[in-house]
Amino acid sequence: MPTFNAQIIPKERIPSLRFPRQPLMLSEPERRGILLNMEEATRLGNTEHGKCRIVFQDDEGLKAVETTIWTFDPEHIVLKYGMVIPVSRVVSVDIP
Repeated sequence: MPTFNAQIIPKERIPSLRFPRQPLMLSEPERRGILLNMEEATRLGNTEHGKCRIVFQDDEGLKAVETTIWTFDPEHIVLKYGMVIPVSRVVSVDIP
């Protein structure tokens, strides 16, 4: 699991965060790895209620949330209660 100096926050705080429109500068292999981990984390969350750690960057810096992913599309990760994180701002999705 990559090590990031991210502030761990409760998922309930996500709606109050502000996300810049510009995507993070990640390499294509990094983006593919995030996508594969999102797929696995979604399966885990829906079948076994397993949690993952999502590290992302809002307008203040790196944040992390430990939660289940309900679904995702090319632009958004959707968490419980319709909370959304833009995929373009995700640094990693880590499965324990």
